[in-house]
Amino acid sequence: MTTILDSGFSPSEAQIRYLDADYVVVKPGSFVRCAITGTPIPLEELSYWSVDRQEAYADASAAFRAYRNAIGE
Repeated sequence: MTTILDSGFSPSEAQIRYLDADYVVVKPGSFVRCAITGTPIPLEELSYWSVDRQEAYADASAAFRAYRNAIGE
């Protein structure tokens, strides 16, 4: 089986505008980075983000850490 990576595809970072229940791709790419961990998040796996801070998070734990940081805990 051939994957996209096998055919010379080079992943690139997308720029996203985060909305309440969706997001808009401003600059096409295959992933975004978690604002807390720096981990690349494939767009098809993106589930956590902050509309107010316009940040993506790798998982619920990272989203909670960002929330705590924002409120000063």
